Amino acid sequence: MKLKVWIRFICTGLLIGALAGCAGGPRVERRAVDETIDLSGRWNDTDSRLVAEEMIKDCLSRPWVERFMATHGQKIPAVIVGRVKNKTSEHINVETFVKNLERALINSGRVMFVASGRERGQIREERVDMAGNATQATVKSPGEEYGADFMLIGTINSIRDEIKGKAVMFYQVDLELVSLENNVKAWIGEKQIKKFIKRPRASW
Repeated sequence: MKLKVWIRFICTGLLIGALAGCAGGPRVERRAVDETIDLSGRWNDTDSRLVAEEMIKDCLSRPWVERFMATHGQKIPAVIVGRVKNKTSEHINVETFVKNLERALINSGRVMFVASGRERGQIREERVDMAGNATQATVKSPGEEYGADFMLIGTINSIRDEIKGKAVMFYQVDLELVSLENNVKAWIGEKQIKKFIKRPRASW
């Protein structure tokens, strides 16, 4: 009889402990935004930021910048980021990668950066509203937009190889800088990432 009571007491204690653990909620730790944390081995924020920074650094170190300035009286080239296509099998927030590219371009100080098509649409709407409501001295006239000299476009591709709980994730980012005047490609860049993932058991 005492054994049954003891077993019931233990089971009750375990149940209370489990319920208390569930009621406690998730455990959250704040980390530095530039800290590398790879949970799944898939494309993440660190990949997006580092690839953008490295590729823009390579792009702006090539002769096309000086060549353009020499041809156009030392005018700084104006660049716009076009479409970057996600050709991988996973969901990648391409907009975040594009913003990383834009940030690296602007912060370099070597080029002027032109707003994207969607952003220009918002600005044009504001300009129309301004024409009917702002004072004459502060109204911004249409037809004064700065045209881009080059467009940056690209793709993100991936290959996954896996067997028995082990996997290799391979990513390749290709970017091209194209002249809007004559469609000449001024620069082509490539960045590759390879990750090895080992799991206790296959879960892919």
